Amino acid sequence: MTIATVGMISSYRGLESRGDWLWQQTPNPFGVWGNIQMQTLAAKPDFLVTYQFDFPQASPQISWLDRFRKRQQKPVVNVESLLRGVNKERIIYLLREPPLDEIVEINNRNYQQAQKYCGYVSGPDDFAPNPDYMPAIWYHSNSFQDLNEMPCPEKVSPCSWITSGINRTANHRQRLDFLQSLQSSDIKFDLYGRNLPEWAEKSGELGNKWYGMAPYYYNLAIENYADNNWYVSEKLWDSLLAWCLPIYYGGPAADKLLPPGSFLRLPSLDEKGIAYIKEVTATPDAWYAAKDAIAEARQIILHKLNLLNWLSNFVAQHS
Repeated sequence: MTIATVGMISSYRGLESRGDWLWQQTPNPFGVWGNIQMQTLAAKPDFLVTYQFDFPQASPQISWLDRFRKRQQKPVVNVESLLRGVNKERIIYLLREPPLDEIVEINNRNYQQAQKYCGYVSGPDDFAPNPDYMPAIWYHSNSFQDLNEMPCPEKVSPCSWITSGINRTANHRQRLDFLQSLQSSDIKFDLYGRNLPEWAEKSGELGNKWYGMAPYYYNLAIENYADNNWYVSEKLWDSLLAWCLPIYYGGPAADKLLPPGSFLRLPSLDEKGIAYIKEVTATPDAWYAAKDAIAEARQIILHKLNLLNWLSNFVAQHS
């Protein structure tokens, strides 16, 4: 079988320079999955993924005064030079960010630009040329083989939440408000994350999300966006792969991708939601009832929803 190399460019900071991107999502060495090999930095890949890539805006006109003052201008990015000679029909654009009000204009501009260079353009919203769920990636450092074959770890604590202090959109601020209300309640849960507010009672940051999920029966998986039929993120995948029963706040996409009973629905980010969390996390009964469904969901995430599997199927159809 011929192995096709798949390169990648991204606007996510630090991601594009990672030669081992997605290698932890396969049991095979060096990013091989079926008929593909992920080689982010390949000089001449057979296929190219533009992964949450922000296409540069047209360079603004520079006034004579700016030239006189020699103000530093951002260099104009030559998109063609980034595409490494890959034919348009073999270039894939995958947008990951949800259509939040604050960035939907940027998302739409990226879709428009992507269609000039990419044969397939997709994202988790109705505005995308090909609306679709995001193929799964996850943020555990464990190997694929470990995640695939390990027994359920020992559960010793009721509930955790891994989140950040990002507050740049109304949805982020709503989540932080809910966090503050939850910590003001008498619900026992452990909080982990980066850049959290000073008032947050946190247990620190994590180098591997596994350690903030695996010992817990329940995990709060609260999306930044819950208002369409497409968006579901790694917050849910990470929780399930750590054998947690997610208490999930998000849109209906998860119901179409995962087996019934593999996660719980948080009804709202308010007092009703707090009451629900309190009731569920008071005992591990719901987790025990869901254990078989969690096991099934984990296999779906690892094998079927896996971004590498998605790319392998795409390559098979376009080779």
